[in-house]
Amino acid sequence: MIPLSDTIIHRRLPLVTVGLIIINFVVFFIELSHGSFFAQFLYQWGLIPARVLDFSLPFLDRVVPFFTSMFMHGGWLHLLGNCWFLWIFADNVEDRLGHIRFLLFYLLCGLGAGILHFLFNAGSLLPAVGASGAISGILGAYFVLFPYSRVLTVIPIFFFWRIV
Repeated sequence: MIPLSDTIIHRRLPLVTVGLIIINFVVFFIELSHGSFFAQFLYQWGLIPARVLDFSLPFLDRVVPFFTSMFMHGGWLHLLGNCWFLWIFADNVEDRLGHIRFLLFYLLCGLGAGILHFLFNAGSLLPAVGASGAISGILGAYFVLFPYSRVLTVIPIFFFWRIV
């Protein structure tokens, strides 16, 4: 299911939402600029759960990836999918919460997702990247704040695409 739009109209410009989308694209272009060192960049700034418990590393090297990883993406589809959901749903949540509270909520959702990933995968040596955890929190807030909103979606079923 792919959302196309919703029926809720925002009253204020979604400045934080647009800013987050821009930041995600800028960080992705920084990732791409590393060329053949792309994977090394992901391992340096992505959230690697096993590294969090490596007390031989400086404190900031273990904590900063909880924040940097939520602005990184593993590929174009990952980035575009996350930013599309952010564009469709976050403007209304930002409108209801206000700019500052929305930004704090977004960051707390991303941080919470990182912490849960760490807790359930403490031994993993693979980097976790993406805004999916933060965006999942935004989707949850959207459905709580706007339970009667209608969302126009495309449902691809094999070769047939149906708009609902």
